[in-house]
Order: sequence, then C-alpha cells, then structure tokens
Amino acid sequence: MAVIVNKAECIGCGACEPSCPFGAITMEDGKAIITEACTQCGACIPVCPVSAISREDIEQTVVMDKSQYKDVWVYIEVSGGKPRNVSLELLGEGRKLADELGQKLSAVLIGRGVEHIANEVIAAGADQVYLSEAPELAHYSTDGYTAVFTDMINKYKPSVILLGATNDGRDLGPRVACRVGTGLTADCTGLGIEPESGLVAWTRPAFGGNIMATILCPDHRPQMGTVRPSVFKRPVPDETRTGEIIKVASVAKADEIRTKILNIIQVSMGSCNLEEAEIIVSGGRGMGKPENFALIEELAKVLGASVGASRAAVDAGWKPHMHQVGQTGKTVGPKIYIACGISGAIQHLAGMSSSDVVIAINKDPDAPIFGMADFGVVGDVVEILPLLTEEFRRIKAG
Repeated sequence: MAVIVNKAECIGCGACEPSCPFGAITMEDGKAIITEACTQCGACIPVCPVSAISREDIEQTVVMDKSQYKDVWVYIEVSGGKPRNVSLELLGEGRKLADELGQKLSAVLIGRGVEHIANEVIAAGADQVYLSEAPELAHYSTDGYTAVFTDMINKYKPSVILLGATNDGRDLGPRVACRVGTGLTADCTGLGIEPESGLVAWTRPAFGGNIMATILCPDHRPQMGTVRPSVFKRPVPDETRTGEIIKVASVAKADEIRTKILNIIQVSMGSCNLEEAEIIVSGGRGMGKPENFALIEELAKVLGASVGASRAAVDAGWKPHMHQVGQTGKTVGPKIYIACGISGAIQHLAGMSSSDVVIAINKDPDAPIFGMADFGVVGDVVEILPLLTEEFRRIKAG
C-alpha cells in the first residue's frame, strides 16, 4: 500500500502539505511530492480539492527461497564466563518451538575461551552449538560480533533466531537483522507457533503496555526477535544429553572493530540487577516519600536482594528507571518478590507474574496486588518494613 500523487491532476495548491503529520509532503515545480517519510496514514487524501492523491496497492515480490532456512537458534550471551540466565531461559522456550516445527535447536557461542559453556547449553536443550572463538571476540563489540553472527547466518541459514532483550542483545539483534535483510520483533514477552502458517508468533507489549501485539514475519528469513529476561523459566538441565559442536572460523578483524576497551572497572550493580536476582524488594507510591526507600534498601541488604520500584515511584523521581519493574520496565522472575506499597496495576503485575513467591504489603486490603500474592500483610509499610528487617537480621544472626 502506498500514497501517490497523480501529477497530471495536481494543481499545486499546497493544501496537502500542512495536513501531513509527518512532514512527508513537499512542493517541487508546482507539484506535490510524497517523500520517504510517508507512513501511508492517508491524512492528505481528503484534503486535496481535486482528488489527485490516492492510495494504491503495490505488489511486493519476495525472491527469498525460504525452504533453505531451517532450525531454531538461540544466541548465548556470556557474562563472567557463564551464560546469562536469559539465554538459558530461551533455550527452554526454543526447545518447544523446535519440537513443534520438527527442527533442531542450536546455540550460538561467540567469544574467547567459551567452549566450556557448550556442554551446559547442550544440557539445557541444544542439539548443536555453533562456536566461534578469536582474541578479537574476548569482549562484546558491536562490529566484531555483528560480523561473526551475520557470517554464521548466511552460511547455515537458520529459520528462527532468539536473543535476550539485554543491552547487548538489543544492540546486536537489529544490526544483524539489517545485514541479512529481515525484520526483528523487539522486547517480546510471548512466543508460539501459528498453526495455519507455521510461523513464529511474536507477542510484545504495545502502546505503553496497554495492548499486546502479535507479529508475524511471513516473507523473510530468519525470523528474529529479542525476548525479555525472566519471562520464561530456565529448563532443568539434563546432563545425559549429547550434542554436536560446530566450530566456525571468525571473520572479525581487529582493524575493523571501531571500539577499543581500554580498561574494565568493576562496579557493584547488585542492587539493581533485577533480571538475575533471586530476591527482589520493590517499592511503590505507597512508600509515601523517596526517603522511605531507605527501608526498602535496608531490607534488601539484609536479604541479599535487589531493589525494584513501580512505575509510579519511578515517574515521581524516587528511583531511577533501571529499577522499574513492569511492562515498561524490566520483566523479572525471582524466587521471592516482596511488593511494598504497590497497589498492583496490570502493567506491574505483568512484569513480575513469573515470580515463584509473591509477598505483598499494603494498607489497602482491596489492592489488586493481593490477588496475585502468596502471602499478604495489610498495614502501613513504613511500620512493617523495620520489623521485617529486624526479624530477618535476627534469624540470619542465629
């Protein structure tokens, strides 16, 4: 579908130019011109006094031979010599997709000195591991990893690729997708196979989390998407599984990597490492004021937990966005989630619904958060938190 101008009928009145909300119409030689900024919204069509603007169907011909593409790939992100949790979570979900499609599940390992991880990802469900190691790949770099991953895809032609929606995954995914000529669905919270077409159905929040959109990629391969951490559970490893390790020569060249790591400074990020946390203590608007978040932080320190926050607390400036839990923040799945002064808006519940145990503290007995909580405490969170902290401290000391 495209918006076009019939040059023979256009009278150059300019009425259409200000009607475009995207500034996609210009006047050249007394005629209206539709530029590449056009989104086909059609706002200009009824404005034209001589009906010189219309929509027309444009048939797109896709020459890609999709039959050459098969297997489900999971990109394994490595941190501290170990695979990140989200990569293992995606192996579990990728296993389901591969089984339903009747294809293999493969893991992609890129780095230096990472071959020992291959057995762990095979135990987590992978049938085979594509391994590329080189000195230039010791640390993640956009240029190096993009070149290697793109080369693998062009050589082995996977049908589906899953990446974690982490800082690195969000950087690598779209760059690789662009180079192999396909699309990418970002920040997914659900995966499935559409029965009629056999395509992967990528589900993600849209319009600020108010609706869930399901996206298909029918014309191009591979089908690619980044998936939020902690949406799915890690599979139980099966140490008896065996798989094939396929070593792929690295095409990364040191002189083509435009960023250089000069020094690595270790910074403690434990208090906001929400995706990897086993215990999270979160605060909401019910904390009353930003100073009361010290009570959250004290309890988190005693429990060895990470500190989370609701969108209301973040919007109020009480905590940075990196602490936000919810559809517009981070999706988490800890063993224990303690919600303090959080009413339980649907967007927040969707972001922590994978938690094993939910403990809610709120003075409103009708707060929606209690509908999801395994344990609930009705009362003033400012009074209850110090008591909990002291009791946990006493138990740990004993």
